[in-house]
Amino acid sequence: MDVGIDLGTSEVKVVLVDDAGRVLGQASRALTVSRPHPLWSEQDPAAWWQGTQAALGELREKHGAAYGAVRGIGLSGQMHGATLLDAQHRVLRPCILWNDGRSHAQCEQLERERAPHSRRITGNIAMPGFTAPKLMWVEQHEPEVFRRTALVLLPKDHLRLTLTGEAVSDMSDASGTLWLDVGARRWSDEMLAATHLTPGHMPRLVEGSQPGGTLRDEVADLLGLPRDVVVAGGGGDNAASAAGIGVAAPGTAFLSLGTSGVYFVANEAFSPNPAGAVHAFCHAFPGTWHQMTVMLAAASCLRWLRGLTGADSEAQLVAEAQALPPDAATPMFLPYLSGERTPHNDPHASGVFFGLTHAHGRGHLARAVLEGVALAFLDGQQALLQGGARIDSVTLVGGGSRSAYWAQLLADVLGRRMDRRSGSEVGAALGAARLARLARTGEAVAEVCVAPPLTDSFEPDAARHAAFADRHARFQRLYAVLREEMKP
Repeated sequence: MDVGIDLGTSEVKVVLVDDAGRVLGQASRALTVSRPHPLWSEQDPAAWWQGTQAALGELREKHGAAYGAVRGIGLSGQMHGATLLDAQHRVLRPCILWNDGRSHAQCEQLERERAPHSRRITGNIAMPGFTAPKLMWVEQHEPEVFRRTALVLLPKDHLRLTLTGEAVSDMSDASGTLWLDVGARRWSDEMLAATHLTPGHMPRLVEGSQPGGTLRDEVADLLGLPRDVVVAGGGGDNAASAAGIGVAAPGTAFLSLGTSGVYFVANEAFSPNPAGAVHAFCHAFPGTWHQMTVMLAAASCLRWLRGLTGADSEAQLVAEAQALPPDAATPMFLPYLSGERTPHNDPHASGVFFGLTHAHGRGHLARAVLEGVALAFLDGQQALLQGGARIDSVTLVGGGSRSAYWAQLLADVLGRRMDRRSGSEVGAALGAARLARLARTGEAVAEVCVAPPLTDSFEPDAARHAAFADRHARFQRLYAVLREEMKP
């Protein structure tokens, strides 16, 4: 038996998985985010442990005997968050989260002045979401907190500290700090020095599928678990999700149609493309990396249109789009409602409907939104391929994946088969449990991190793919023309 703990931004989710890989039970507890100033996003680390205790308590209550047989715990979590501790491991301030935007100036300073070679070392553009610029902001605006900082941990690793008493992180999560030499899979002295830190401020590194500590006796007793439970290195949320849906071997990929959009592909080598705003990170397994594109608004665009037009549901909008003739002339939609990351790295990018006429109704707007999100994913796919990615198979996940119409549209736009699989909604928590099993048994990754059963597949239509290639060129020209006009 293994437990997977996924520490997200809005909730902490736990799952109980048996030795056959079946999910026996799951529980979750909501978390809140504090936004005391514009661009700020913070969370109280104490809430992570409180939520985890409560969720595990529910598993214990509902699955007593199976829960008591747990031998491994895996951790997954929201990436990039800066949790600052003093020499006694006391939290010095609320954690600055991944979606905090206060450190734009520090990103520019880091790349321009302090670490001109940062992209070569880290494989990534310095963005406010990453951890290093957050520490520069703290040094400049909260110097006493920075002076007292003895240890910097990512959110899931602060939870591990509570569980095991050890300061440990894994390669995939550490890749999102801008302190890791991602190709060499070790902390970079140069990047740490650029932010006036040392390796002593960092946790020990392990691979995600390796042991990262054992439960402290008092914690095991509190949680009702055996005292010899192994806690795996774990992974950042997307790497753990990949483990949960079998995206482990080079060339396998998943596309997530959630609030935001992620296109994730496993690689056999470090393959950066910072010019395309592609994230190049270590995977949760030894000797494996991954590339990832991120669009900041995906399925949330459809939710926004529902509120704007008074539709009863997102499903109604999809049905109205589907009811239009296949060759209906629809407007163009740029889905940049929250700015955009890949490939533009443009916080000022904004949403646009272009080409509206009296002939257009709500169904046309819905189809434009569905197409616009798909065309933005094509931007991401091109950036991945330019970075040397090999994409052999793609699993579609996330709330938007429930729409067969949208799945087919993505297949046509991307020119790739889209697979849907059962159980993919468990995602990162299941991946964390699988990493726990690997850490305690030493089994091969390919034996444990298998793809869930195939539900259905959507093959691309060659004629529609060719037509979307022309529409995509117009989509790209529209952003290029409007980019300067989008700036405040």
